[in-house]
Amino acid sequence: MSRFGEARFLVSAARSAQFPPDRGVEIAFAGRSNAGKSSAINAILARRALARTSKAPGQTRLLNFFELAPERRIVDLPGYGYARVRARERLAWPPLIDALRARVSLRGLFLIVDARRGLADLDSALIDWAQPELRGVHVLLSKADKLTRSEGSRALQMARAALGARATVQLFSAMHDVGRAQAQQQLLSWLAESDQPGRERKDQQG
Repeated sequence: MSRFGEARFLVSAARSAQFPPDRGVEIAFAGRSNAGKSSAINAILARRALARTSKAPGQTRLLNFFELAPERRIVDLPGYGYARVRARERLAWPPLIDALRARVSLRGLFLIVDARRGLADLDSALIDWAQPELRGVHVLLSKADKLTRSEGSRALQMARAALGARATVQLFSAMHDVGRAQAQQQLLSWLAESDQPGRERKDQQG
C-alpha cells in the first residue's frame, strides 16, 4: 500500500493568488524539461498517473499543487530549458517561482537531473535560487537504468563533487524502482518537520 494513498490534485496556479494558503509544509519538484520529473513524482508517491507525464518536453506549464495529507503538499514546477515554450509563458514564470520561494511553508526542493547528462548551468542556478531559504535540496539523477553500474557510479561521484555541501544526491529510476525508497524517506523527513520553520516571511522582516 502506498504511503501517500490520500494524495490528490489541488490546483494549477498561473499566478500567486491561486496558490493554496501558506500553511503546513510544502516540497517542490523541479528539473529541466524531459528530465523525468513527473515520472519521479508518480514513482515516489506510488501513484501511476497523479502527475501528468509525456514524451514531449515542456508539458508542465503551470505550478501544480498536490495534497499528500492535511497541510502537507508537493508542488510540480514547470520544466526549464525548453525553447519552444511561448515567450509570454516564460516571462510569467520567474515572478511566479519567486513568489513560491517566499512561502514559509516551502521547506525542500527535489531537483530532477538526467543522469546521462549530469548537472548543467541551469540546474546549478536553481540550486543557488533555493538557498539559503530552503532547508535542503536533494538531487535525483534520473533514468539511472540507462547507465551501466560503473557509469552510474561515475555520474554519482561527479555530481557529489560538483554539488559539494549545496545539496544531497542519489541515483534514481522511475521505471526500474532504483532509489525510490531513499527518495521517499527524504520526502517523508521533510514533510514531518514542524509547521513553524525558523525563517520568517519576507514581508515581516525588517
